Parts: sequence; structure tokens; C-alpha cells
Amino acid sequence: MGSDDRHSSGPASTLSAAPRDRAGGKITNRALNRALLERQLLTRRSDRTALAAVEQLAGMQAQAPQAPYVGLWSRLQNFHPDHLGALMTGREVVRMAMMRSTVHLITAADALSMRPLFQDFLARGLRATGWAPGVTDEDLAKVASVGREFLDERPRTNPQIRAHLAEYWPDHDPTFLTLAVRNLLPCVQVPPRGLWGASGQPTLTTTQAWLGRPEDPEPSPEWLVHRYLAAYGPATVQDMQAWSGLTRLGEVFGRLRPSLRTYSAEDGRELFDVPDGPLPDPDTPVPVRFLPEYDNCLRSHADRARVIPEDARAGLASKNDSPRPTFLVDGHVRGTWKLERSRTRAALVLTPFRSLSKRHAAELTSEAERLLEFVAPTTGDRDVRLTTSD
Repeated sequence: MGSDDRHSSGPASTLSAAPRDRAGGKITNRALNRALLERQLLTRRSDRTALAAVEQLAGMQAQAPQAPYVGLWSRLQNFHPDHLGALMTGREVVRMAMMRSTVHLITAADALSMRPLFQDFLARGLRATGWAPGVTDEDLAKVASVGREFLDERPRTNPQIRAHLAEYWPDHDPTFLTLAVRNLLPCVQVPPRGLWGASGQPTLTTTQAWLGRPEDPEPSPEWLVHRYLAAYGPATVQDMQAWSGLTRLGEVFGRLRPSLRTYSAEDGRELFDVPDGPLPDPDTPVPVRFLPEYDNCLRSHADRARVIPEDARAGLASKNDSPRPTFLVDGHVRGTWKLERSRTRAALVLTPFRSLSKRHAAELTSEAERLLEFVAPTTGDRDVRLTTSD
């Protein structure tokens, strides 16, 4: 169901012989763009499995339940929604609060290894809400214990969790207590939530109950740095902190410095990278690509200039601060898209931020037609419309 551009799972044939010593010298913004696209599987569709792709990306933001499907369609050859659905029902991938305290789709193995690294961050975020100033640490420990026992029995909806906790703490805000369970415990959202075309409220259980395995007792922040750089590097310490929500990562990078490559950005910032991180030729041609809302390709750096040009930032703003689905032209965000759908008709509305060349407009329209076939395969009347930004 992907486009007919040629793809593979290996490195691009246009990878340059960039400096490979530990101090890699200066690197341009365009080179950073191509490195990001290569690692994000956006230079050409990959023949990897959906599971391998989710692993390579170190998870996919999934607040919008259908977003990972579009994200994988843009990255993989012949991707079908059932491929990801089978991974969810087979418990090979899970949906849970992770980076930045947002819901992510992540492999089961990564859930057990990564989630413990975010425990302190999620607990601090709970305190930062200020919803329940009278709740003590001892209270929260009891909430976590009661919540774990309740969720280990079987998956529960948020209303069920609220009602159960209210029996123990009738004087506390039940919404806060439910959030406490979500942040203090490794909770996964079980299907049908997240399945293609399915609906339903979040239903939670613990990773232990769902996966039948405990979390990693010795999670490694150094390992997490390597995973981040493999998916988003070269990058700064601040970039990884923006992706993860974690702080004080400079100490971890410091310990890893002897084993990492370093580069200097155009503005002088120090960038780190894994030793074998691919660096495509900056002039590598890349195809038009569609990204769903919340795609981590656009949300994983403190400085997003490598993929979001200055003149595109205003067009990405929305009234409720909710990110819009976007499309990339020459590897950079050049507009937004939205699906308009009824029972008998589906339209993909494309809004470029500035005029496109005839070639790029034709490529964009062609790729949009393929995307429309993917998201609305049974709709007979399908249409792609190019509009102008307000």
C-alpha cells in the first residue's frame, strides 16, 4: 500500500564518506536534515517489518490513535493497518505514557527497558499539576499499591479506576488519583484502543499483567542515549532532553563522550552521534512524504530548524496548540494536510505554506492520492485538493 518509489532497509546508496573519526568537524543544517530523514526511514520506504520500524524510531507518539498507521505507511513498503493491529493484539507493541508524558507506541521489549527511566520524570510531573496539595508521598504510595492490585486483575477504564479509588480516598480529587495511577505505574492501553478504525476509551492494565514480564530492574540511561541518537542524531544534549522530557542528561553524555562522535553545528553547538550513524550526502534527493499529527520526526529536537524552516513555523500554529498533519518537500515541512470524509466521499486537502514548483506539486498530489487510497480504501469518491494558506 506504499508508493512505488524504490526502497530498502539498508543504508542509502548515496551515503557519503563523511569524517568518521571521533571529532567529525562541522556539519551543515542540510546534512543534519538528511541524517534525520535517513534514520527516520523517510528517504525511501524501507522493507523492514512494522515491529522493526517502531524499534528503529524508539517509539512513535500516539496521542492520536491512528497517527502511527500513517507514520508507518510513509516509511514502509506495502504497509497494511493489519500489520500493526496484529502487533498490538499479539502484545508485541504497546501504547503507554512515556517520553514527555505523552502516549507512545513502543515495542514490548522497549517498554520494559525504557519506562523505568521515565518513572521519576512522570512522578515529578504529577506533583507539578498542583491538583492535590494535601496528598502526601505516603498517600501516593498507597494509591499506587491499590491501583496496581486493581489493574493487575484485568484492564480497567478511567471511570472504573476513579470509582475504585474514590472508595479509599473520598475526599481527594478522583481525577488526580487516576492520573497518579497512570504516572506512578507502568500502565498500557490495551486494544481495541489504537486499532485501525476502532474506537473506545482508554482501558489500562500494567505491563506486568499484559506482557507477563517484569520491568528491567537496572535500566540504562546510556543505552537510551544510544537509542535516541540512532533515531534522531546527530543531536545536542538539549535535543535529547526535548525529546524525552528528562533533565541533567549532560552527565550521561559526558560518560559516553569517549565512545561517541562529535560534530559542530553551523551555529557552533556541539552535536553527538553514535559511531555508526548514517550521514547521507547533503544533496541526496528525497521524496515527498506525509507525516501525521504528533510525528516525532518534528518533535524531538530543541532546535527543529533541521526539518522545520523558519517560514513554516507560523503555518504550523493552531488555535488550540494541537499539531497539524504535515507534508515534507525536499525533506522540510512545506505545508499541512487534513482528511475530510463522509460516508460516500473522502478528500485530502493540502495547504502549502508557499507556492510549489510544478514538479513538487505533481509529486505531492501523486503521493496524496496514494495516502487517500490507504486511509479511505472503500470510499469510491476520492479527491485531492491543493489550497492556499490563510
